[in-house]
Amino acid sequence: MDHETQPLNLRYRNRKKIRDRKVRFVTRVYTFLLLTGLLSWPAKHCSFGCESTNDTTSSTLLSPQQAAMLTDTIAHIAADYDGEIGVALILNGSKRKHHTSFTHDTITLNDRSVYPMMSVFKMHQAIALCSVFDHTGTPLDTVVSVKISSLDPNTWSPMLKDYIRDSENHPDAEISLTVGELLRYSLIQSDNNASNLLFNRIVNTSVTDSLIATIIPRRTFQIAFTEEVMAADHSKAYDNYTSPLGAAMLINRLFTDSILSADKETFITKALSECTTGTDRIVAPLASKKGVTVAHKTGSGYSSNGILAAHNDVAYIMLPDGTSYSLAIFVKDISAPESTASEAIARISAAVYDLLCHN
Repeated sequence: MDHETQPLNLRYRNRKKIRDRKVRFVTRVYTFLLLTGLLSWPAKHCSFGCESTNDTTSSTLLSPQQAAMLTDTIAHIAADYDGEIGVALILNGSKRKHHTSFTHDTITLNDRSVYPMMSVFKMHQAIALCSVFDHTGTPLDTVVSVKISSLDPNTWSPMLKDYIRDSENHPDAEISLTVGELLRYSLIQSDNNASNLLFNRIVNTSVTDSLIATIIPRRTFQIAFTEEVMAADHSKAYDNYTSPLGAAMLINRLFTDSILSADKETFITKALSECTTGTDRIVAPLASKKGVTVAHKTGSGYSSNGILAAHNDVAYIMLPDGTSYSLAIFVKDISAPESTASEAIARISAAVYDLLCHN
């Protein structure tokens, strides 16, 4: 660096640091006001009727016979595996005349709010964070800096692997990423360090939980702990729970309602469509189908006794004829390898696709 450019670059860095401090301050104030009840968050009206705790069918797009056939097929597939499998399907119809919402068919199996979300909650995290940024006017290119040595080397983190050579050469090396980059690591590759950083520095679990409760029914989910906490105590994963319908509703609203600004919505939906994890689950039977697009978020993890506590996938699927549907499949407490749980999810995904394509 030559002598004359140094002051200019220094001034730029100082302005950048001041801007980033202001962003963090505004976000923290906003978070405090939300948590203390001094500021209320506008509820986003949900077009779905209620939360179900039993196997249900609400059908206007499918015939009663088709809906019953699909429910029975899903139940028979689930019965082939131990553990518990919960499923929710939301089939979107056309928009009703003089209404902005879509008509829906809903089919559920074992729809209880007991399924550990694992990394599925990173979708909830992204929606809540973007909602806060929409309301505070904070851009996704806001920079977050962190020492590589402070990141967990024992958790799933493609981000850390991307920067690990810097850490080897310089143990106290600091890296800087934008919030958008961290979100992409979290959504596309399910990076745990990226998720932890966003929870710890930007929008915490309490605010995330409160904001998502304005989008889907409160009783359908809970977000209490970060990946970091769950890694230290695997039993905590059961406190980050959802019902299949709650998860399906959230991804469906993300794609069909305006719950975020257009740019934030596009950012998250694009990242979910680029998801690289769990391609042997909902995506597996659809990957070879011409014109089918899938955006999804997966989650998986073991309990302390070696049981597969959760193996999940939540997806929004578009078919070539314009039909769209959201499908959430949660496999809980199965004493089988991940490949077996993935097989169960893929079979259910195939059954749904086959029925809709022959509808």
